Amino acid sequence: MIVVLRPNITRKQETEVLREIRKLGYTPHVIRGVERVVIGCIGDERTQHSLETLISWPQVEQVMPVQKRYKLVSREAHPRDSVIPAGPVRIGGKRVHVMAGPCSVENEKQLMTTAHAVRQAGATVLRGGAFKPRTSPYEFQGLGEEGLKLLAKAREETGLAVVTELLSERHVDVVAEHADILQIGARNAQNFQLLIAAAKTGKPILLKRGMSMKIEEWLLAGEYVLANGNPNLLFCERGIRSFETYTRNTLDLCAVPIIKEESHLPIVVDPSHGSGRASLVAALCKGAVAMGADALLIEVHPNPAEAWSDGGQQLTLDRFARLMKELEPAAEAAGRTLKED
Repeated sequence: MIVVLRPNITRKQETEVLREIRKLGYTPHVIRGVERVVIGCIGDERTQHSLETLISWPQVEQVMPVQKRYKLVSREAHPRDSVIPAGPVRIGGKRVHVMAGPCSVENEKQLMTTAHAVRQAGATVLRGGAFKPRTSPYEFQGLGEEGLKLLAKAREETGLAVVTELLSERHVDVVAEHADILQIGARNAQNFQLLIAAAKTGKPILLKRGMSMKIEEWLLAGEYVLANGNPNLLFCERGIRSFETYTRNTLDLCAVPIIKEESHLPIVVDPSHGSGRASLVAALCKGAVAMGADALLIEVHPNPAEAWSDGGQQLTLDRFARLMKELEPAAEAAGRTLKED
């Protein structure tokens, strides 16, 4: 069940409600918004004592039953859209943020050239892989901690927030030290122990959809993050595996309005992995913005032909700059903006 507290109550009054929730056999999870405190109460509503009597308490504004398996990420738990702070940016408001950068961090020159170029074009977040999950063990696996240090240096020089992938529980601390957003990739989307470890850092988590993941499974994976005390979650649609082979994956833009309907959390779209073809990225970006995406995750490289990974889906610096200009009217038509709110 969901318990919504009235604004401006004291911590003592909040503690009294939490104590009563535990007494009735539920585990409370507190979500602190700007104006309201919402408590997700985890327990079997069919067998536990009802929490509906809490509506009589002066500090309680509303008590709502939740029948869906994902409780904390659901819009029932939090009717208003959440805005997620990530370093210097806030994702989920009117502004559509663009996360851009190379698939893999290769060296300092490559990364710094890209970071300054995407910043100049209007991106607000730098993406780059330091630890790379590759299908073949013989492909480039990333620079590791050296790559993280280069990303941190790029952030210092450009002011961009940094998002990079977390692959292993043993890397949690070092990745959290250097990144503003921790990405959980498609291959790890249901690695629940990794999700729990990432959540406990308190850093925003960008959760990519698994390549064969149903939307309910994706929402439930996100539930692990919030259930472990971290409200800062971004869902990321990056394409699913289907029978079609013309594109690398099948980008499911239907997922954007579905997530907006089912959840209060922002959704990011990755058209680079969603198609695997640089020539399709611009059109998919425009479609994603039209569908309501809160951010885009785009791969950009100074020379994609020489990229150490996924060169075929990365935009050149010039093409990315043109795309950012093309996206401005698309964002305006959708009632959004690419510039500061």
